Amino acid sequence: MGFLDFFKGSTNSDTVSRQQTTLTLKDIVSPAAVNIEHNTINISGAYSRTFFVISYPKLLNDSWLAPLINLDKVFDISIYIYPLETASILKKFERKVAEVESQILARNEEGKVRDPQLEQAYQDLEDLRDSLTQSEEKMFDVGIYITIYGSSMVELDKAETELRAMFESRSIFLKPAIFQQGEAFTSNIPVGKDMLGVHSKLNTSPLSSTFPFISFDLTQDRGILYGINRHNASLVIFDRYSMENYNSVCFARSGAGKSYTIKLEILRSLMFGVDVIVIDPEYEYKHLSEAVGGRTFNLSLSSDHHINPFDLPVVGEDESPEEIFRSHVIELVGLFRVMLGGLTPEEDALIDRAISETYNLKDIDPESGWVGKDAPLLTDFELVVAGIDGTESILQKITKYTTGSWSGFLNQPTNVDIDRPMVVFSIRDMEDDLKPVAMYLITHFIWNRVRRKLKKG
Repeated sequence: MGFLDFFKGSTNSDTVSRQQTTLTLKDIVSPAAVNIEHNTINISGAYSRTFFVISYPKLLNDSWLAPLINLDKVFDISIYIYPLETASILKKFERKVAEVESQILARNEEGKVRDPQLEQAYQDLEDLRDSLTQSEEKMFDVGIYITIYGSSMVELDKAETELRAMFESRSIFLKPAIFQQGEAFTSNIPVGKDMLGVHSKLNTSPLSSTFPFISFDLTQDRGILYGINRHNASLVIFDRYSMENYNSVCFARSGAGKSYTIKLEILRSLMFGVDVIVIDPEYEYKHLSEAVGGRTFNLSLSSDHHINPFDLPVVGEDESPEEIFRSHVIELVGLFRVMLGGLTPEEDALIDRAISETYNLKDIDPESGWVGKDAPLLTDFELVVAGIDGTESILQKITKYTTGSWSGFLNQPTNVDIDRPMVVFSIRDMEDDLKPVAMYLITHFIWNRVRRKLKKG
């Protein structure tokens, strides 16, 4: 498939009437007009020009393509690699080595001054032939095509000048595909068809230096410093809040520095007004929080810090009290499902009913609102459950949280507030059986607070 075939629509005006014309994918993606000149293509007002590499230096440095990959221009690059049979290549090498050797002998017989370049070429050919014979190297036909773009001919010529200077400074020379721009452009679009066919022979070592996936500059105009780009020694400055989804996760082996990295990110984020809330399972962030004027809450059975799960969130101006109340009841049912080790459908319905009646005891409902009213406690819920038939098993489990060995954890008014730039909730001292309950409670509490005024955090 050629360049024009790729963009050609599927309808034929000579044989198909207007009423029978069918719109196809080609019709949708094809440009309005394409003008192919001897060294330029004009695609609906956008200009392009394709080049191929014709000459390489004796030695290719690693990452010699890095300046091109890091170039702040729109371009396409294709690298076609065709392996060659070693046996046929060795036969050609034998003839070439014999030619060079005879030239050296002829110069010696004529008494001419030795030619270092000729002798070096002979040595290089011998070394490469040895490597091919021992299967240490392979030979390949390699075609490298580069297409640059511009909104005008002036911009296109400027991009060409910059591209040529970049490569010629490394003794790599390009040529435009004169009178073959259509074939060259097709060779550079993602259809995997080499229609240009301009190749150079490279062995494995220099070919490996053409690896195109080289790290680009990772510096944004705003954000925090994450480290140094090892490929080009530039700073890695990134603002993940500029992304559509700014969540992140940190994975590494034990001792690789995960905690250090996260703490460093916290410190630098605080400098830009980001609020930080940490759920700390190992008591690692207490000293950091104190150093930046934050606050640490240690939640456990013997702790003085408490969160009342019956606290209702503040209703925003554009929110419905009925929806907020209903959502809160659903979240409370989920909490009791974790606390009681699961609920049957019947128990689920009873819990839902008991929650609503518990709020009614405090004159709290969606119609009357709950601003300025004291939220009920778990003991209030226990009293309501005791008055409902069929809740004996539920009541036995709840008693453990009100008067049993786990009392004091949930049955207290809330006395924590996240009014500092950094807040840490530590659950290290919490019993293992209660950690899932504590995690559910903390995340629910945090969301009810931060939803009042959403900001970076």
